[in-house]
Amino acid sequence: MCKGLAALPHSCLERAKEIKIKLGILLQKPDSVGDLVIPYNEKPEKPAKTQKPSLDEALQWRDSLDKLLQNNHGLASFKSFLKSEFSEENLEFWIACEDYKKIKSPAKMAEKAKQIYEEFIQTEAPKEVNIDHFTKDITMKNLVEPSLSSFDMAQKRIHALMEKDSLPRFVRSEFYQELIK
Repeated sequence: MCKGLAALPHSCLERAKEIKIKLGILLQKPDSVGDLVIPYNEKPEKPAKTQKPSLDEALQWRDSLDKLLQNNHGLASFKSFLKSEFSEENLEFWIACEDYKKIKSPAKMAEKAKQIYEEFIQTEAPKEVNIDHFTKDITMKNLVEPSLSSFDMAQKRIHALMEKDSLPRFVRSEFYQELIK
């Protein structure tokens, strides 16, 4: 354990500074009462306008997350559903990984890998995804020399989690029920 400020490791000291800044922002008095109000939509956000899938196509989504993710309307509906539950980080991570795999430039790949790591993987990341320590460690080792497969293990874990947890909830939701009426 660290004793005194001088004994703090560099990353520990940086983390302490980040926390101090965040606490300072939280403790500032708002300029008006309006700043205290957190907007809340009574109605869930509608997915972006895309071609509505056929009934047969939408029914296939119950059994296949991949078919859902490959369909623009399905993806938009699924994303809206997850946003309504404040749990869109897994899908956003999955999409970020798909985008990452399309990068050709090693410099851009390294930059995007760092961004994905900081946004989704590192401990207390703003949109931290729920992956086990083993997967997190493997992903971190893969990022020493980023490649197109750096996030594969973590992406597979998140895909499995969405398939097991998020997809069944989506299928029971009014977002999906509206599609199959």
